[in-house]
Amino acid sequence: MQPADTSNAIRLIPASEFSIEQLAAIYNQTRVDYMVPMPMNAARLADYVATYDVKLEHSLVAATQDGEMLGVIMLGIRKDRAWITRLGVLPNTRRGGIGKALFNGLIEQAAQLDINFHMLEVIKNNTPAHQLFLKFDFHEVGELLVLRRSPLTQPQAPIIADAQRLDRSESLILVGHDRGTQPWTNQSESLINANEVSGLMLTLADGSRGWLVYQRQKFLLTRFAYKTEVGDPATVAYALLSHLHHQYPRLDTQIENIQVNDPHLPAFYQMGYIESFRRIEMWHGTPPPSLTGIKNAE
Repeated sequence: MQPADTSNAIRLIPASEFSIEQLAAIYNQTRVDYMVPMPMNAARLADYVATYDVKLEHSLVAATQDGEMLGVIMLGIRKDRAWITRLGVLPNTRRGGIGKALFNGLIEQAAQLDINFHMLEVIKNNTPAHQLFLKFDFHEVGELLVLRRSPLTQPQAPIIADAQRLDRSESLILVGHDRGTQPWTNQSESLINANEVSGLMLTLADGSRGWLVYQRQKFLLTRFAYKTEVGDPATVAYALLSHLHHQYPRLDTQIENIQVNDPHLPAFYQMGYIESFRRIEMWHGTPPPSLTGIKNAE
């Protein structure tokens, strides 16, 4: 027997009407049986909101008429584009139209802001969510990897190179350079909004050259942006990673949404990174010039 459609019995309330603690709690409740739960406390969710330009006044919570929270969805907004994220519905209320109502409500929020291009990622093999997004005319544009490197990985000696450490201001200048069309999490704003951002630039003996920008948290390296300016991307990336992990040998590393066709990818595997899971990137509408131009306005 199919569950009854309860979408008409719920209210869609701006997420800004709830505390960050309440939003973290409902998010975690919706993910208890998720294939990759990714739990969050209030501090982590607040950092997520700030880093990824999530606008809580345009994000939505589904609730009963009595105020019981049933689900949540969040909307990130940047110039000419929107990002749909953190969609979750309580397990015992799924397949009743709540997810569809939340998603449709968020699309309407973006439309009211005259934003017609939307991005999102869905974990690979999350068929219900994937099918929902297809029904709203989202289409697949690529497959993304989430990679991790343990600090217990056998250390590698740094490749001989002319290496230069970069401070935050120098690093943020580099991430504004053209890096192609990036997933939301890896766009320049995400690093501009993050704390403890540093970088590394190096030149190899044969003239190959590139740079890597990253965020260093207390126990973690994350949020990588990189580019090979001259030479073979895998060779340059391996040299950059050898210097980075020599500098921070005791830190765990997790990076998100690396495109499967990224030419730098072989260097990550050679350096001991392993795949945690995959996401499918999906778009709706035509990418704006600020996202796809020769020089991104990120």
